[in-house]
Amino acid sequence: MVNNSNQHQVKAKRHLGQHFLNDEGIAKKIADTLTLNGYKSVLEIGPGMGVLTKYLLKKEVTTHVIEIDTESVEYLKSNFLNLAPRVIEKDFLKYDLNEIFKGESFAIIGNFPYNISTQIVFKMLEMRNQIPEFSGMFQKEVAQRICSKEGSKVYGILSVLTQAFYNAEYLFTVPPSVFNPPPKVDSGVLILTRKKNYTLPCDDALLFKVVKTAFQQRRKTLRNSLKTLNLSESLREDAIFDKRPEQLNVQQFIELTSRIEKDL
Repeated sequence: MVNNSNQHQVKAKRHLGQHFLNDEGIAKKIADTLTLNGYKSVLEIGPGMGVLTKYLLKKEVTTHVIEIDTESVEYLKSNFLNLAPRVIEKDFLKYDLNEIFKGESFAIIGNFPYNISTQIVFKMLEMRNQIPEFSGMFQKEVAQRICSKEGSKVYGILSVLTQAFYNAEYLFTVPPSVFNPPPKVDSGVLILTRKKNYTLPCDDALLFKVVKTAFQQRRKTLRNSLKTLNLSESLREDAIFDKRPEQLNVQQFIELTSRIEKDL
């Protein structure tokens, strides 16, 4: 049930990175990216005034929202009466989501605040066992980076670690004009669908370490950038260490990590 009696508009707050989407067509299009396969609940991050929320509530899935802005929380509870018990007034990055989901699977969706969007992805990766699907809007550059392949200038840590566990697809671009206030950059919508077999043949934590270490000095060859891992001479003589990190695809990073794991 939506209560339209309260038409008070929430003021966007710069320190929270708020840009409210005001295009209903785009909001519906984002909501429709969800396949509803493999989960019964969805969590929307940063719903603001609920332009996306209203379309989620029409779907056969239990919608929860998490919002740090008190003014937005009051607006949502007043205008979406059925949703009110599932409005979580918390900081997504600090909140234990299993207080709500109790180990069950759920999807994540949202028009993500640009200033914390990368951190949102990393928290999602930490909870990948519970999150079969993740979709939403980022700054276009970040969305492209997540979905990019080896050889691209924007291919990096976020690309490799996300695509190790998820299939990433860039869906469409959104102009600044459909937001209030308009951001200075284009936005991009993507969807991440967890791979059927997302268990890696190497230590997950070591993969994170290898990828981050390699890309911290992305212009150097792996032989130089991974020197801090104290690998054996015989391993470092392999031809793969002549390459720079952006030349390796995701599978090659996984295979390299497996070899490093045996070497350590």
